[in-house]
Amino acid sequence: MTVNTAVSVCPHDCPSACPLVVELPEPGRIGRVHGGDMAYTEGVVCAKVARYAERVHHEGRLTTPLKRIGPKGEGRFAPISWDEALDEVASRFKEAAARLGPQTVWPYFYAGTMGHVQQSAINRLRRVMGYSNQAKTICSAAASTGWVAGTGAKWGVDPREIPESDLIVIWGANPAATQVHLMGLISQARKARGAKLVVVDPYRTPTAEKADQHLMLRPGTDGALACAVMHVMFRDDLADRAYMSRYTDCPERLEAHLKTRTPQWASAITGLSEDEIEAFARLYGTTKRAYLRSGYGYSRSRNGSVNLHAVSCLPAVSGAWAHKGGGAVQSMGGVFDIARTLLDGLDVPAPKVRTLDMSRIGPVLTNDPKDLAGGPPVTAMLVQNSNPAEVAPDSGLVRAGLARDDLFLAVHEQFMTATARFADIVLPATTSMEHADLYTSYGHTFLQVAKPVIAPIGQARANHRVIADLAARLGAIHPGFEMDEWEMIDQVLVASDLPGADELHVLGGLDCAKVFEDAHFLSGFGHDDGRFRFAPDWGMDGLPELPDHLAVTDEADEEHPFRLITPPSRHFLNTSFTEMPTSRSQAGRPTALLHPEDCAALGLAENGLVAIGNRKAEIRVHVRPTAGVARGVVAVEGIWPDAFFEGGKGINHLTSADPALPGGGAVFHDTKVWLKQVKPS
Repeated sequence: MTVNTAVSVCPHDCPSACPLVVELPEPGRIGRVHGGDMAYTEGVVCAKVARYAERVHHEGRLTTPLKRIGPKGEGRFAPISWDEALDEVASRFKEAAARLGPQTVWPYFYAGTMGHVQQSAINRLRRVMGYSNQAKTICSAAASTGWVAGTGAKWGVDPREIPESDLIVIWGANPAATQVHLMGLISQARKARGAKLVVVDPYRTPTAEKADQHLMLRPGTDGALACAVMHVMFRDDLADRAYMSRYTDCPERLEAHLKTRTPQWASAITGLSEDEIEAFARLYGTTKRAYLRSGYGYSRSRNGSVNLHAVSCLPAVSGAWAHKGGGAVQSMGGVFDIARTLLDGLDVPAPKVRTLDMSRIGPVLTNDPKDLAGGPPVTAMLVQNSNPAEVAPDSGLVRAGLARDDLFLAVHEQFMTATARFADIVLPATTSMEHADLYTSYGHTFLQVAKPVIAPIGQARANHRVIADLAARLGAIHPGFEMDEWEMIDQVLVASDLPGADELHVLGGLDCAKVFEDAHFLSGFGHDDGRFRFAPDWGMDGLPELPDHLAVTDEADEEHPFRLITPPSRHFLNTSFTEMPTSRSQAGRPTALLHPEDCAALGLAENGLVAIGNRKAEIRVHVRPTAGVARGVVAVEGIWPDAFFEGGKGINHLTSADPALPGGGAVFHDTKVWLKQVKPS
């Protein structure tokens, strides 16, 4: 039997932004989801999205607006109409603004959808109404700061060059679990050219298991490793001095600085042996077609930006940028030149408002004067595309803020998340299968659009419509509020000198890749002088002038002898997909990965319970001994809902809201903890 299909795009916060082919077995229902035709993704889609019908048609989907009838956080609500719900939100926003000024309202969002129309609508309302601004720091801020500090631009070498590489270095990423398409390209290079794969990561990920060399360094010490590698390249005459003379700012200063950053020095900091460091340095320094894929993992430390800048210096010292299949990438997001005026309301004069750090939502909502930046307390919020009660650092503080009786909270969501349980009004949201949007990527170079493939489930409404309906009640005027989604997509594309929405939909995507010279920065790096900066302008004192190890992390001590890292699970995406039975079944349960010798010292056996704690909280999880974690490190994969932990507290109750230096960023992998055996009762 022939099954009807429609095309779509995956909206989730993943580098691949996959084109999709969606089976439509009957009206209003999707079936199996397959990968669409694209040169980068090549028809492959992850298992989570392949079974997306399980999420779209989940019995737990929110399908009607709700009003709280019990205490905050308890989760008791009664159905109401859309008009009642929006009238209530608008009325409470007006009351709050009249009492304390518009900055008391904080629209909060992030990447629950990566579609530009649905994600950005909240920014347009914020700008027109003069509500508090938001620093989007929770994921990419530290990494972007570190990368741009050196390159001056937010792009790198197209991953489609990997099949022409002789060495691939995956640093702080786990594409075998989170970006399968990258692993396909690596496999091509290994088969065709005998390319080597090196993985730098504090624990043995599925990607590290496939590597020729796994450098299992201590968390937060990546800068030290990078400096030692460059030391060896200078020492052994493997540095490309001609390239540096033409394309970099101060190679002589760098060489002199690195004379003391020896493998012996780095070994003491990283926990790697001198031999491991020497071997990697020689391999990298002697391989001109060396491709370095920098992930986000190692930027989630207080020194993450400095570490990432140090790593980004490697291809500038080796000259790998000049070669096909050589160079590096951290994000490809900068290849898309999208006119954002209409999306974000940039044609409205910028109001003089404070900017609140989304990663510090706990201190903000508990009225830390420094975080409030001289403004009023936040007394009204609209949350879209995010679940800060579980995703943001320092969950206990976040929940204390969300539980305030004087805070009015509206949450627009697909499921009853932990954040939604604190809401006064809950609004049901569409999935990407039920609305149109415009998509870029940070892993490839294809611009895509998508139309809805089914009607909204129940009374669910898209972000764009909800914001427009709310704007009408608030008296917010802007052309974007008057357009439907497809019209906005078309106008954004036309303003960007790109094919219109209908044409782009027929094309199936537009490749925005840069030419070789620009992608490899042979036409100059993004700074005014066109040079890579070994000596970046950090914009603050106290950071190293040149690549170095910045010792500001939450180091283990006598009271807290372990370092905690919280890498993603391949079965979830933050807290998205945690509601899907198959994902839960495959993920098992929250588990602490711990070295067998550490387990023995603590009296822990496989499947036994361990308490992990610090001065913020104590959580309890089951243990899995593994030699794939260094001594003194504990890894807990995935952001499971709190209810799945013994004792009801999840992983982010332990993490800190301290900002990464210099520009902020969540430090999820930078936490010192103690571990104790939990004896059976």
